[in-house]
Amino acid sequence: MKVVLTIAGSDSGGGAGIQADIKTFEAFGIFSTTAITVLTAQNTLGVDDIFEVSAEFLRSQLRAIFNDFKIDAIKIGMLYSNEIIEVVKDEIKNLDIPIIIDPVCVAKSGAKLLNLDAIQNLKTLFPYATIVTPNLFEAKVLFGYKFGDSDSLNEIINAPYHILIKNDILEMNEQLFSIDTLYHGRDKLVFKSPLIATPNKNGTGCSFSSAICANLALGKSLPDAIEIAKKFISFGIENAQDIGHGAKPIAHKKAGEMLHFNNENYLLKENK
Repeated sequence: MKVVLTIAGSDSGGGAGIQADIKTFEAFGIFSTTAITVLTAQNTLGVDDIFEVSAEFLRSQLRAIFNDFKIDAIKIGMLYSNEIIEVVKDEIKNLDIPIIIDPVCVAKSGAKLLNLDAIQNLKTLFPYATIVTPNLFEAKVLFGYKFGDSDSLNEIINAPYHILIKNDILEMNEQLFSIDTLYHGRDKLVFKSPLIATPNKNGTGCSFSSAICANLALGKSLPDAIEIAKKFISFGIENAQDIGHGAKPIAHKKAGEMLHFNNENYLLKENK
């Protein structure tokens, strides 16, 4: 069995963060280890409070995992502070495995999930990543990216790692599509799927990057991993669970089952 590590924050509401990561990995038949960076008091309505784990305790978590498990891939989510970023950097810098960084800056509810003084420091982690997966807001904060402005791509196309910019919306033939664009140097690859018009997308960002991580651990190519992850998220949104009073959490287990049901079970098998 493949084993992955997620380094991220805990969501007490269970829809995002570490909890969403674990559910995603389980859907792909992968065992998940975890290193928690922050505890959050949150639910489907938003984030009420954040408690930061000490940097040294995070280091203890990471070393306990690395001393016992062979880790096949790492997903990095909410890091929150400079101290935590520095510990993560120190512990991953010599690894030769797929590393996916989801540069969490702000929750959909508007809650700040990264200290302002840590934004530039977060970018010092990126050279160790296989792929960085910012949404439109995060891409603007981190890289100055503006949709449709070619000059804003200068930093992105000069990066030595892949960058997947998520959640563009494009209208084609009177239909709206969700667009994710993968950049690696001047190479560009576009992934699209029909836009699902619903507010019930709690945990999609975390789960998308975790699904990419899972499939890289299984030996898929990066484009295949992204394509599979998009299908997984679409199924999850379509079957969002009717719980809570805010944005409903996506259905991880159902999404995994539907990949199998739609004769795509080959997608879940490990490449040999």
